[in-house]
Amino acid sequence: MLKDYVHAEMPDEDELKAKLKEERAHLSASQMKLKEAGLPVMVLFEGWNAAGKGAVIGKVIRNIDPRFFKVATMDREPNEEEMRYPFLYRFIKEIPEAGKFRFFDTCWMEEIVDGVIYDSIDKDTYKQRVHSINVIERQLCDNGYLVIKFFFHISKKEQKKRLSSLLDSKDTRWRVDAEDLFQNKHYNKFLDVYERYLEDTNQSRAPWYIIDASDKKYAELQVLQFLNQGIDVALKNRKMNVPILQNTFPMARIPKLSDISLEDKVMTDEEYDVTLDILQKRLRDLGNKVYRKKIPVIVAYEGWDAAGKGGNIKRITEALDPRDYVVEPIASPEPHEKARHYLWRFWTRLPKTGHVTIFDRTWYGRVMVERLEGFCSENDWQRAYNEINEFEKELKDWGAVIIKFWVQIDKDTQLKRFNDRKNTPEKQWKITDEDWRNREKWDQYETAIDEMIEKTSTAFAPWHILESVDKKYARIKALTIVIDEIERALKER
Repeated sequence: MLKDYVHAEMPDEDELKAKLKEERAHLSASQMKLKEAGLPVMVLFEGWNAAGKGAVIGKVIRNIDPRFFKVATMDREPNEEEMRYPFLYRFIKEIPEAGKFRFFDTCWMEEIVDGVIYDSIDKDTYKQRVHSINVIERQLCDNGYLVIKFFFHISKKEQKKRLSSLLDSKDTRWRVDAEDLFQNKHYNKFLDVYERYLEDTNQSRAPWYIIDASDKKYAELQVLQFLNQGIDVALKNRKMNVPILQNTFPMARIPKLSDISLEDKVMTDEEYDVTLDILQKRLRDLGNKVYRKKIPVIVAYEGWDAAGKGGNIKRITEALDPRDYVVEPIASPEPHEKARHYLWRFWTRLPKTGHVTIFDRTWYGRVMVERLEGFCSENDWQRAYNEINEFEKELKDWGAVIIKFWVQIDKDTQLKRFNDRKNTPEKQWKITDEDWRNREKWDQYETAIDEMIEKTSTAFAPWHILESVDKKYARIKALTIVIDEIERALKER
């Protein structure tokens, strides 16, 4: 792309001035349309050092109400804390809310390019991270984001000229560092890596725009033209459905809920007490090993109302060091969460390496309650199966242990527990009108759950069914599965 790039003829000064005025006004007028439509816009500025990215960002944002944008200046490398999370974590945290801009002064590109240049990532890691970027950019676009990517291109000669000019003044000399000089000296090596990266991440939904940055005003014009064009097209196509991608992940077969027997899944109090003590001691030891080996563990709970998720979770956490785990109770999204990609609030709750996060309700709300209550479109929840599989594969490739539980009971057991809560003063807080409404849709939920399990029980993150008519039985089964999965992960390490 860069090696074949043909510079367009730059307008003369009067024409350039007139076009800049027109495009600036266009952007200024578009921001309210963007806000009303709830269109989130991510603008990624990449390119050569000293190509003028920061200056152009400064000029572009002058045309936008400060309440509608933020500029994210990303470090070229993650800090020590960020390195304990998945590669994409620090970038996804910064995605904009609906109706707002987020301008990135470099994004995920620089970390990868530097890794290749300085041999800190191998070929497999490069390939995996490029795949991750392509997936998340596609997901963002499919979920209503406009992602625009600019690469500021200048020649080796022009870069050297600009660096020399900065070095000539004591007031600007500080802006040039060893990395800038190294890049200019090894321009062709960087060119090869940039070329490969741009080709590997150039997608129809999120294409690269090469900006001729040899003239700063002309660079601003190009950015404004492409940005305005992208916004116009995105606003026009806002309500178009997105193709449903075919699942390509290996699956683990799980029976339908109606085929799962709940009979004889019981345990005596004596057997329960003895087994619980043994398993919790084993899990406590494993928790220390997980911390030492820096393995992240994610335990995801879904299940029928009153199925016993809370008590199940408690028996796991009792065995863990309280400094090493977090339980995340997931309710309806807050306004700032609802205004972003639906997986954003889960990305931002992931455990760091060596820690455990237990989700009480999860991202699967997309294909259950959001599906059945009409909180998202059919196209949204149909796409979500593949998006969720991609999300979990990203976590698995990061090194996480992913354990997913569906806590299963029958309708009669649920009714009995509902009435018990209703008639017991200290338990009444556990029962809500929504629980009764959901019960009326039991059959619809069962159909949705069966489809969810069928389409998201992957080989790397399968579902585990916890028969919970006897809560003691379900607790022991959950502890056994958690222990087995952690031991398997430790053995693989």
